[in-house]
Amino acid sequence: MSSGWLSYGLFVYVIGFSAQILFSARLLVQWIQSEKVKKVLTPELFWELSLMASFLLFIYGWLRDDFAIMLGQSITYFIYIRNMQLQGSWRKLPSVLQIFLWIFPALIVLYAYNNNEIEMHRLFKNEDIPLFLLLWGSIGQILFTFRFVYQWIYSERMKRSHLPFGFWMLSLTGSLMILSYAVFRKDPVLLLGQLFGFIIYTRNIMIELKK
Repeated sequence: MSSGWLSYGLFVYVIGFSAQILFSARLLVQWIQSEKVKKVLTPELFWELSLMASFLLFIYGWLRDDFAIMLGQSITYFIYIRNMQLQGSWRKLPSVLQIFLWIFPALIVLYAYNNNEIEMHRLFKNEDIPLFLLLWGSIGQILFTFRFVYQWIYSERMKRSHLPFGFWMLSLTGSLMILSYAVFRKDPVLLLGQLFGFIIYTRNIMIELKK
């Protein structure tokens, strides 16, 4: 294997691990603040770190030709933005950055075109991922992603950003599926990220049940 491929592979994993570090940091911030008051809180930093991590993980999924990863991030990305709007932190960002973040997914789609033909075969016909495993990982990502759809609907009804009990139950179930996917896929980025999250999801469920 040439040094060029080694450097590219390292670059891809740096992006992936950076995203997972940010995802883990958001959970750590949320967990620490919740432990202090013995109830589940939703700090502004949680959504800010979520958006940054989603941005990087979407790129990582594209570089890894992993449709399951990209599917999950393409849905939650805008939910993170909406929660920032509900908490008032979105308007604090510079206008140029807001515009860029809004159009970022569209830029990725445009980049996906090669000679006017979108390269969907790179995602669905990846020889390194058997079809059954791709389906399992995709279902896990959909379930994992649906937790934020549920949270978004709940927050819109409450007119404030909140992480309800159902969010943590969906998180735990989806995390277990993605963990198994990561083991078969031999993906250290997904594995380490989900292991840390699994602990936090379990702890938040315990706090909610006690309350």
